[in-house]
Amino acid sequence: MIREDLPVGDRMCAICRTGEPEILLLQPVDGRDASAEAEAAYIRRNTSRPFLLCAFPVEDWDRDLSPWPAPPVFGRAPFGGGADRTLAYAAGQLLPALRARYSADLDAVIGGYSLAGLFALWCAYETDLFAAAAAAAPSVWFDGWTDHAAARAVRARAVYLSLGDREERARDRRLAQVGGCIRAQKALLDGSGTAATLVWEPGNHFRDAPERTARGFLWAMENL
Repeated sequence: MIREDLPVGDRMCAICRTGEPEILLLQPVDGRDASAEAEAAYIRRNTSRPFLLCAFPVEDWDRDLSPWPAPPVFGRAPFGGGADRTLAYAAGQLLPALRARYSADLDAVIGGYSLAGLFALWCAYETDLFAAAAAAAPSVWFDGWTDHAAARAVRARAVYLSLGDREERARDRRLAQVGGCIRAQKALLDGSGTAATLVWEPGNHFRDAPERTARGFLWAMENL
């Protein structure tokens, strides 16, 4: 596997690829997150298809990945509603740079974990630039999300959802809604005719995040 850093715009992106990639996997990460290599290694062990995983940093997780402003869950800082700017970077700078460097014809998958999983799911409704979304443990409890999804059409061809089987037991009432919200999300996708799956993973929200995200990307690769 080839590991390299690629500057795109004002961000340094982490690239992991095998051979000449046939598909682009994009994932927003916290600037301190070093899970991309573990995810890429897991994907490589489970597929013979050449791929490129690009982890691109966001400056402020709660601000840059939330689709609209919302009250905080932890701490005092509210969610900032900056997902549109993050999507603009991915669509206007990152994807063109990757396709110019590797191949203009490659399908792209947007994926992520937790709030980045919600961002990936939101992108599936906002644009047709991504053939699939891999939303691992997405924050579908986010205020107003289910109504938003119900009012819009999915533009990606395939959507992967997963959730830990203990996540809906969270003590926080907002977080505990996640089980009902993920079931509602799957029903919406099924009703739209979109290729979709919902995988229940063992454990709570903080267990095996890199592997869960990698499994989402693998499913997307197999269903495109």
